[in-house]
Amino acid sequence: MPARVHALLVVRPDGRVPADLHLQRTLTALKEQSRPLDALTLVLCGTDAAISRLAADSGAEGVITADRRTSFAEAVAMASRRLDGDAVWLLTQDSAPAPDALIRLAGALETAPSVAIAAPKLVRWNDAGQIVSLGTSMTALGRTVPLADGELDQGQHDAREDVMGADVRGLLVRAAAWRELDGIDGALAGADEGLDLGVRARLRGDRVVLVPGAVIAVAGDGVAGMPVAPGAWVRRAYAPRTAQLHRRLVYAPTAAVPLHWLSLLPLAFARSLGHLLAKRPGQIGPEWAAATTTLVRVGSVARARSGIRRTRRSGWPALAPLRVTSTELRQRFDPDTSRTAGPGRTELRFFSGGGAWIALAFLAVSVVAFTSLLAWPVLGGGALAPLRATVGQLWADAASGPRALGWATSGPADPFAAVIALLGSLWPAAPSRALVVLWFLALPLAALGGWFATTRVSERSSIRAVGAVAWALAPMFLAALMEGRPTGVLVHLLLPWLVYTATVAHRSWSAAGVASVILVAVVACAPALAPALALVWVVAIVLTAVLRHGVGLGRVIWLVIPTAVAFAPLIWVRVRAGDPWSLFADPGVPLAPESGVDLVRRLFLAAGFPGTDAGGWAAVTGSSALWVALLLAPFLLLALLAPSAGRLIPASVLLLTALAGLATATLTLGVVLSTSGPDQIGIWPGTALSLYWIGLLGAALTTVDVWRVLARVREPIVVVLLLLVAVAAAPAVAAPLRGAAALTEGTASTLPAYVAAEGRDGMDQATFVITPISGGAVVDVVWGETSALGGQSALRSARTSTDAGDAEAAQLAAALMSDPGGDTVDRLAAHGVAFVMLGADGSTDSDDARELRIQAVTSLDQRDDLEKVGETTKGMLWRVAVPITDRAVSSAAQAEAARTAAVQLGIIAIALLLAVPTRRSIADARRWPRVVGIGGGRRR
Repeated sequence: MPARVHALLVVRPDGRVPADLHLQRTLTALKEQSRPLDALTLVLCGTDAAISRLAADSGAEGVITADRRTSFAEAVAMASRRLDGDAVWLLTQDSAPAPDALIRLAGALETAPSVAIAAPKLVRWNDAGQIVSLGTSMTALGRTVPLADGELDQGQHDAREDVMGADVRGLLVRAAAWRELDGIDGALAGADEGLDLGVRARLRGDRVVLVPGAVIAVAGDGVAGMPVAPGAWVRRAYAPRTAQLHRRLVYAPTAAVPLHWLSLLPLAFARSLGHLLAKRPGQIGPEWAAATTTLVRVGSVARARSGIRRTRRSGWPALAPLRVTSTELRQRFDPDTSRTAGPGRTELRFFSGGGAWIALAFLAVSVVAFTSLLAWPVLGGGALAPLRATVGQLWADAASGPRALGWATSGPADPFAAVIALLGSLWPAAPSRALVVLWFLALPLAALGGWFATTRVSERSSIRAVGAVAWALAPMFLAALMEGRPTGVLVHLLLPWLVYTATVAHRSWSAAGVASVILVAVVACAPALAPALALVWVVAIVLTAVLRHGVGLGRVIWLVIPTAVAFAPLIWVRVRAGDPWSLFADPGVPLAPESGVDLVRRLFLAAGFPGTDAGGWAAVTGSSALWVALLLAPFLLLALLAPSAGRLIPASVLLLTALAGLATATLTLGVVLSTSGPDQIGIWPGTALSLYWIGLLGAALTTVDVWRVLARVREPIVVVLLLLVAVAAAPAVAAPLRGAAALTEGTASTLPAYVAAEGRDGMDQATFVITPISGGAVVDVVWGETSALGGQSALRSARTSTDAGDAEAAQLAAALMSDPGGDTVDRLAAHGVAFVMLGADGSTDSDDARELRIQAVTSLDQRDDLEKVGETTKGMLWRVAVPITDRAVSSAAQAEAARTAAVQLGIIAIALLLAVPTRRSIADARRWPRVVGIGGGRRR
């Protein structure tokens, strides 16, 4: 047994738990050792009055005061100068040894002279039956593998003896080995200190043994070891990775060190992608910090390698038997959890519960209502427009730079353009066909989304059926379909999936990743929803912070980051222009909603109808049909009862969502943010009503699901709700058959086919369109072969005043229509204009518009620098007969566009990587019930 044992006790108050409480227990435990200490040295890394009193009464031979930021390695190095003994015992204020711990550890050193380090069994501070640490090993690649951390102590590891290393707390080290090894390597950042010390001791020819009978209780808030506080997750990620990279450079063969050093940053990038796929984005920052720290600590690596060369007496193969093999790692330390399911997860029952049959039924309804659509190559009418002819042009519209409409409009694209580009890319051979298919499948897709969203509310198949049917037959959705509003249709189809994923985003990074991408698309289609969705997001943050104590808070915060990045360039431009309100304008082709803001209109809004036609009932009955709004009143009544029925928090959030949607629809009613020629275009309230409807429907179905008062009449209530929705929706569903829908067969281009036939289908040349109207003319400049749906821009449609480009275009149009001479066409050609078109058929024009049209035709026909193509279905067309200068884009603008696209696509790529499910994320999801707000699953 060592003649003298010198204990080095390091104390650091952490502010979370009074350090003097732990220090008092530790000092008492040291005094009660059956084998008394021979010397004790205290190192106080920061102190207070209570700590100072305990130190003074401890009987220590010396008390060293150090800065609070002093690491454990630095502290024991200071105390080692006072070392007076044959063995050194490494302790912290939160490591209280059992009375026989020291005698057992010292006995291990005495039993075999080859033993240089004896390691105790570390258990929890207040639970001696839970193992904190009992030995550490590593893989061939240097990954640290704890051998028994977190296990219940049933004596299963008490027979283990030789190990590669152990937790540094409580180690008893021979003084000769301690001095020769020069203590703990300070470059390890506080992690793997005992493992590295053990490796170096074994290379010296010594042994490291476990002494399971020597028990030390640890609290996890001392200066050594990984902290257990929830707020210390950054250190728990950074320190082990830093230690692993440092050890890799220290242990590697000399020839491999430069390669390892050069691979630090590329490896950090690769591992960052792995962290995203593994749903650990919080470790990306620590990963790069660890790589950067190791990269610059060349001196520390050199000193550590020098120390190993100086003390090594055996080779690295001696460590091989103690390493963890890949088979052991997979079978014992990384068990397969993919089949582990919690008691709350029940079967989805998509087929047996009727979800698939409801979707098929609505597909049959679409076949009846929209049969003619399948023969149309392009969908027209309302706010619909053709898409670009190629996928490349679709994505060019979504890029920052010169816009596809306007004389000289340049800037970031509307995010809606990216949504259209993605939609058109699904049918690359004929992108416009994608809109036709979307309209045809809209009803079954809505039913599908509504069914899945309702799985977050109820396990009952009947209630899920109501959710699916009520969402597919929602008044605002049918209005969007029949009026030709792609933004309204897309928002309604996306919102159920946003609810399905966002409601469980706090549980899973996969759900958070999917929800964040869907949120981008929803806000891109309806920017006016941003304030309402932001309110719900803030509430989710508060609830996560309070109810879950911050667990999952990072996932909830992430939800809005892709949306913020996607809109940042547009926000920057509009705010700098002093017109932030234009950000909330409806994207796409401007289409004026129904006018009027009277009480009747507001009552219809409360029932979910964006207009006063009552979903077509007003036209069918020839009356105001206010009674139709009352059909949906039971949904409102049931929703208001939801908080009192049960699941207070989910029901309250659903009601808040409904209130936010209704408030948005009401407040934006009559608000004008866009223009289309001389017409002012207000915000369509239908998209806000979709948000209102999903919150209202969810709250109402929660009441039906959980309120015991309704238990005996639940099925009759379900039938009544289905009938009410079906009656309210009947005229709208039949609108295509009655000829009451605005949908028409569109054309592939809004410009004459001659424009594309002449090879002008690129984006570098434009058509100058003049449309005579009463009191003047509307001037438009269309770049490429069509005014495409994805080429619309809020920079142009939502501007509050004319700019220099508008003024110049108006001046040139006036000159063309009134003066057959001059250099007007030369100026157009220099700007990239290849064609001049005079409006469309003027049969419905006013007298002064027809007079202006005749004057314009006469003037344009007399110009020698214009070649008349002739009358087309789109209007009278002339070809510019002088050399044309293609629209040029500066290199600076191209670079700026590339940077913007890189950042935006990078964020979306991160979100998609997070969204990719893994075996572990699927297993974790199975531990939770599908219904939000219940503690366990229930089968119905």
